[in-house]
This record gives sequence, structure tokens and C-alpha cells, in this order.
Amino acid sequence: MRPAQWKDYELIDTCDGERLERWGDILLIRPDPQIIWSGERKDPRWGKAHARYHRSKTGGGRWETYQKMPDVWKIRWEDLTFRLKPMGFKHTGIFPEQAVNWAYTRELIRQAGRPVKVLNLFGYTGAATLACLAAGASVTHVDASKGMVQWAKENAQASSLADRPVRWLVDDCLKFVQREQRRGNVYDGIIMDPPSYGRGPGGEVWKLEEQLYGLVEQCVPILSQQPLFFLLNSYTTGLSPSVMAYLLGLLLKPRFGGEVSADEIGLPVTSTGLTLPCGSTAIWVRGRTGQ
Repeated sequence: MRPAQWKDYELIDTCDGERLERWGDILLIRPDPQIIWSGERKDPRWGKAHARYHRSKTGGGRWETYQKMPDVWKIRWEDLTFRLKPMGFKHTGIFPEQAVNWAYTRELIRQAGRPVKVLNLFGYTGAATLACLAAGASVTHVDASKGMVQWAKENAQASSLADRPVRWLVDDCLKFVQREQRRGNVYDGIIMDPPSYGRGPGGEVWKLEEQLYGLVEQCVPILSQQPLFFLLNSYTTGLSPSVMAYLLGLLLKPRFGGEVSADEIGLPVTSTGLTLPCGSTAIWVRGRTGQ
């Protein structure tokens, strides 16, 4: 699956472990382990990048700036506005390949014909939250990082959605879900975009492959009697789309019926017309086929 081309983002070219991207008027070069091929860098914009991220062999990395660029700038997708900035670990604050999922979930919400409550776990800077709010849903946005939740609030303000029904929560996602069980709160849709690795408050290592089943299992009791969707994203190479689909089917279909679909998500590359794989998505929907 790949999103339709959008005006303010373009994956221009890929070569020798790097991607050349346009974010509005800003050109960035970032590393990508999926890019295992070589080739000629024919597009002149390779030499006009504003900045390049260099990965360190010891972990992390740094940005090298070639041209003056703003500390923060904005791009738009449909009716939403996102604030971007170069971050550590090569990120900018948005994953453009997820646009295919923003479009899909907002269409499900619009077609529901009833009030829809959505829980966005590991909500990051809020792109999925904004898509659901714009479609008319009420959203609970949860992320363990105070800075990311603040960034999401700023994106909502930039998108003129700050007055929509949304709860912004800085919390551990699993502990929040367990408390929601005890409180008896339920949701019609759940979006989950967990990290591949992490560390708990006691320093314990958290690996998605080992924790994902239990995490999704804990979410089942907080789905409403007639849930609309459950969307699961992964950037972990050890979790294939088929494994994620099986997991959702195993936990959700016996209780709710519905259909499960899964696929890689990717971005169209302007120079070749091919699609760069960027991650995987599995989606359970009630009473209709998936994507």
C-alpha cells in the first residue's frame, strides 16, 4: 500500500543507503537500511539538500547543515498541518507513508454514521489523531513522552482542531489500557503504533515481538460492543504483515467477526516510479473488507 502523491512531501530518489526527500521547500538526505542498491545520483537536488543526517557507528547520529533552514517549518496533508523539525535518530516528526492509514481511518469514521471514540496509543506527534478528529471522532491520544504530546497539541492548533473533543495524555500505554479496563471505558477504534524497542521505568528492555500479543490482548476488553476498527503498525523487520494479521484475527474475529487485512506500506519514488517499503500495517474492520 502506498499513499497518493501529496503536494508537500516527495521521496525524490534513493541510492546507496540514503533517501532524498522534499518536505515542503526543505530538502533532506536521510539514511535508510532498506536501500541496499547503488546507482547514479542524477537528480541535481542531491547537491542542493539543506541538511543530511549521518548515522554514528556507536548509535544515534547527527545532522549536517548545508543551507540555512528554519528550526521549525510546516507542511500540509489534505486539510491537516504538521510542524516539522530535524530530530535525533534522523526523524522529522512525521512518517509520510502513514498517510494511507490516515485516509483509510478517516473514511471509516465518516461512513460510520454514529459517534466514534478512538484511542491512539503511542500517538507520537498526533498525525493519526488529527485525521480522526477532522473526520468527526473524539480521540484519546496517549504517549509516554511529554514532548511528543506537546508537539501533537501544537499540530492540532496548527490544523485548527484544538477545540475538537480530544484528551492528551502523557502515560505508559499498557498501564493506561489496564486502568481503562478497571474504569469500564470503551472505544470504537484503536490505533497502535508501538516502538520496536524501549526501556521500562526500571530499565527493563521492551521488545515488540515479545510484548505485542499481550499488548493487543489487553486492548480487547476496552473495545465497544460494536467496534469499528483496530489498526496496528509496525516498523519491526521481524514482524511480517501476515503475522500481525494472524494476531488480530486470533484476538478479534472470534468475538467481533469482521475482516483482517495486512500489507507493507511504502512511498512512491519519483525517480523510478517504484515503491520504497517503509513498514507494515494490519487492520481489523467490522463487517467489511479491509484495504
